[in-house]
Amino acid sequence: MTKTGKILSVLKRIIIYSLATILILVISGYVYLYVLPKGPDVTEARPLKNGKDVFVMYAYTDSKKKSIRVWTFKPEQWGDNDKIVFVMHGGGRNAEDYLNAWQEIGKEHNLLIVAPEFENSLSRYTTNDYQEGNLFTFFGTKNSHEKWAFQVIENIFDHIRNTNNITNLNYNIFGHSAGGQFVHRMILFYPESRIETAIAANAGLYTFIDESIKYPYGVKNVELQNDKVRNAFEKQLVLLTGELDNSSKLGTFTATALAMKQGSNRLERGAYFFEYSKEYATRNKFPFNWKIDTVQNVGHDYRKMSESSVEWIKNFH
Repeated sequence: MTKTGKILSVLKRIIIYSLATILILVISGYVYLYVLPKGPDVTEARPLKNGKDVFVMYAYTDSKKKSIRVWTFKPEQWGDNDKIVFVMHGGGRNAEDYLNAWQEIGKEHNLLIVAPEFENSLSRYTTNDYQEGNLFTFFGTKNSHEKWAFQVIENIFDHIRNTNNITNLNYNIFGHSAGGQFVHRMILFYPESRIETAIAANAGLYTFIDESIKYPYGVKNVELQNDKVRNAFEKQLVLLTGELDNSSKLGTFTATALAMKQGSNRLERGAYFFEYSKEYATRNKFPFNWKIDTVQNVGHDYRKMSESSVEWIKNFH
């Protein structure tokens, strides 16, 4: 064999081995993420205890492949048709910490607090399963609506209603940072949800109704008809921003080229997203029921932002 032939043979083997390795990694990743059952063990369905409590249920009604832990706080005086507030954690996926931050708030204002935990051991490397709503798999293929993370919230609401004989028809939802991303996208893509008032606090990245940019920055590769956009603008959404959340060094901040076009910090991005959405609604003659509020002397702090959100939950009409 000539020298050139030997080189080509080596290159061929390298290419074959590389492709085989990539294939094995892709198959292994797919099996780990979407085939193997994962999550904590499901607990027996029962009524919520007063005070702090926790249960585990299947995330989806048609599958037992994924379970989700749900933290709750129920004041002793809470009763049927009193307000329910879902609290969505940040990128740290620390639902219990968020639940703890809301306990005194729940007790003072008689709110049933529900904090789902979107646990994922690969959360440092993927955001599609939580704050992006699980519209797409890690590999970029579309998920059915039944597998969206937004649907999980509706499933938890049904579970709580059914196991506690609650007749509430609606719930409220608060999310901070990654949770704020989750909340505004749930309003945008799932306006048929039973949310009464939604609060997206200190989100670091927004999805604009821009068909020239792919999700999660825009809506180029997702279905978003005007009827759904109209319904989303009719929902009660508050964009809550912290006056001092004005630095890219606070928290985990997305700094891609597309993200930086939204603003150099979360405060700027929230204001830009609100004005863009308002202008879109005006141009299309849609109703617009969204609000924006800036909390003075507060930065990227989920505890203080939580405290500032209560008046909106109580009084937004």
